Formats: sequence, structure tokens, C-alpha cells
Amino acid sequence: MRAWRVVRWLGAWVVGLSAALALMSASAQAAVEYRLGPEDVLRISVWKDETLNQEVVVRPDGMISFPLVGDVLAEGRTVEELKKELATRLGSYVQEPVLSITVMKVNSYHIYVIGRVNHPGEFVVGRPTDVMQALSLAGGLTPYAAANQIKVLRRERGAETVYPFKYGDVEKGVDLGQNMLLERGDVVVVP
Repeated sequence: MRAWRVVRWLGAWVVGLSAALALMSASAQAAVEYRLGPEDVLRISVWKDETLNQEVVVRPDGMISFPLVGDVLAEGRTVEELKKELATRLGSYVQEPVLSITVMKVNSYHIYVIGRVNHPGEFVVGRPTDVMQALSLAGGLTPYAAANQIKVLRRERGAETVYPFKYGDVEKGVDLGQNMLLERGDVVVVP
């Protein structure tokens, strides 16, 4: 009887663990899904129609221009979403178009680190970057930096949001959740 309870408990534990891992995997994949932005360079190829193969740059207004379909919104979309949109629009001109889109250069992911760091400025990064990594890119804090009063400024839908960041806590391994991933355009301010 007792062994049966252990087996049942282990079975429930394995099912729960499997579900948790699947959920974590799905959320991790969604978190790293890259969204296109201005200045990104894309290579668009249409199978069996080399005249449509183009290298395009996402304009500051978030649009790209492509033959036959004109302007298409690229900013904020994934490569897959853009591919579906282009295929749908090209369907009027090309029978069953098969597209391939490659991001040749990631130029839209700009972050800024200002204040009491060794090398303040604008940084173009080609991957998700957290606050500690941004501070490292800026050469670290100066001796006079107020390490526990750092702020991350983010503009969302026209409103400025301020996120506090306590370097000392993260350095000690406490409250690691505040070491958030930065989004394009974020400003890390070190007083």
C-alpha cells in the first residue's frame, strides 16, 4: 500500500515536471523571438523568380518596399509574420510564391548607457542584453557611481516608464529579477 503511494506521487511529480518544462520551453522560445526594427537589413528571395530577390532595409517609418506589392510594414513583426504577409500579397502575381527571408544585419537594437560609467554612449547589440551586460559594455561603473540608484528608462506607447536597478543586490545574487532584458531604445542611467 505504501509503495503504491510513492509510485503515484512520483508519477504525479513527473507529469507536473514535464508540464512545467514544456511551459518554460514555450515561454523561452516566445521571449527570444526577434522582432524587426528600423535599419535592419533583410535579404528576401522568391523561389524560381530571381528578379524578385532583393536586399532591403527597414526604413525609419518601419516599412520596406518590395516589387509588385509596394510598401509593407516590417517593424514589430517576426520574420515569419513578414514572410506570410509578402506571400499573401505576391499571390496575386506569382503562383504559389515560396519566400525566404534572412536578417543580414541587426541594426535596430540600440540601447544607451549614460552617467557614471567608464564609456557612456549608444550601443548596437545583436542579441538580447540585460542591464548587467549593458553596464559591462559601457566599461563598468566609475568609483563615484551611485550603484544602488541606477534606473532603466523605457518609452512604451508614448509614456516613459522607470525601472529601478540596485547593482549591489544583483552583485550579491539577491533580487536577480531586476536584471531585466533591455528593449531597443532603453536608457540605463547611472547617477
